[in-house]
Amino acid sequence: MAKKSGLSVEDVADLRAQLDEGTQPMVWFTAAAVGMEEGRSAKLLAVTDPPEGDFIQVRPTGSKDEMSFSLAELTLEKPPPRKKPATPPPAPPEPPRETEIIHPYVPEAPVKPAAPKPKPAPVEQAPPPPKPAARKPAAKTAVPEVTITLVTTGEGEWSVEVLQGTRRAVRPTPVPPAAVAQASKLLTPEVAEIVEGVLNAARAQQLARVEQLRAELEAAQKALDDLGA
Repeated sequence: MAKKSGLSVEDVADLRAQLDEGTQPMVWFTAAAVGMEEGRSAKLLAVTDPPEGDFIQVRPTGSKDEMSFSLAELTLEKPPPRKKPATPPPAPPEPPRETEIIHPYVPEAPVKPAAPKPKPAPVEQAPPPPKPAARKPAAKTAVPEVTITLVTTGEGEWSVEVLQGTRRAVRPTPVPPAAVAQASKLLTPEVAEIVEGVLNAARAQQLARVEQLRAELEAAQKALDDLGA
């Protein structure tokens, strides 16, 4: 069968019917297409009236342009796939050339017998240096436990005693109540509260004694006045 050189009137009618059905058929360019490669495909967009001149509108594949062509420039026959050119086989590598190395002849010189080496004189080894005496680890000095005791008689008198371990470092020594009160405030609140309670009781006791002595003094003064001094 002879190859079609372009679209026929029947082909155009069939393409128009496909467009009316909403299908956009494919067409291919012939050798007569101006500015287009033969065998390139295109999508049919419209067939205008009257059918004269370039009345077939297409969009070439890979392009966004809408172009118009005539019947002779388009065909419905899809061109056969192009064959890739055969790649010639690589040329075989050339075999390496053998290089002949010619060594010049050199006459051998007579070998003289080696003279005997003198024996080395014996070396006297020096005695090893004495090792330093190992140091004994210093004995750790234990810190003895210190116990400080405050004692009160309940009448406002206080004394302090210090024990260093089991040895009495400070014998019972009188301490002013004001110093005891000031020192207790630097310790915990519980200690300060206990010391303050003892001091308040001693104050009350001494105040009662002062009142008693004042009454006795007034009675003695009155007796003296009655005697007529």
